Amino acid sequence: MSVWGKVGGAAAGLVVGGPVGALVGALAGHFFLDRDADPGVTFTIAVVALAGKMAKADGVVTDQEFEVFRRIFSVPAQEEANVRRVFNLARQDMAGFEHYAGQIAGLFRDNPAVLEDVLDTLFEIAKADGVLHPCEARFLERVAEIFGFAPNEYRRIRASHFAPELSDPYVVLGVSYVADDDEIRRTYRRLVRENHPDGLIARGVPAEFLKLATDKLAAINGAYEKIQLERGLKIQ
Repeated sequence: MSVWGKVGGAAAGLVVGGPVGALVGALAGHFFLDRDADPGVTFTIAVVALAGKMAKADGVVTDQEFEVFRRIFSVPAQEEANVRRVFNLARQDMAGFEHYAGQIAGLFRDNPAVLEDVLDTLFEIAKADGVLHPCEARFLERVAEIFGFAPNEYRRIRASHFAPELSDPYVVLGVSYVADDDEIRRTYRRLVRENHPDGLIARGVPAEFLKLATDKLAAINGAYEKIQLERGLKIQ
């Protein structure tokens, strides 16, 4: 069964009160995830719920946010209603978003590339209306902090979604303008290692999350090439 099929079962359990699958129930707007459940299901449920909270951050809830989520993760048509149900329940209020972020961070603390993919998704939901609302920015900054990203790393991730920093290769790589060549090379190699789809597959990341890693890797390579040309570094 695909991870979305399992999410569908969990969503159905939520509707009838659970506990079923990855969920042990619902209370005060929180989905409490069973730590003994399939990690892929736990992760995906938490991502759907956190994305729903992101959609509520600016106070305006539209169908655009779910459409962005559905497109990024290629939710199968037969599972869309169940996934939408979890998404809609989560976006009723902002309560519990730090809980979901903490669940995800706990599962993938040693795999920052996956955490970055989740943050990428939240940015895409935030810009569904073309504007980054201040409340959305605060939400994203807090999630990034829970995920363990330093401020410069957060700026790099933000730059891949919102201009004018989008074209700044130093921001894309998350390095200082005065960083030496060795630091830039080390950072580039780490980012490639963390975001390479082959590595994510080997670590068992659900296939639905690989497209974001592929897109991010292209941006990282492009930024490094710009810096190499600017500094006259040897192409490696």
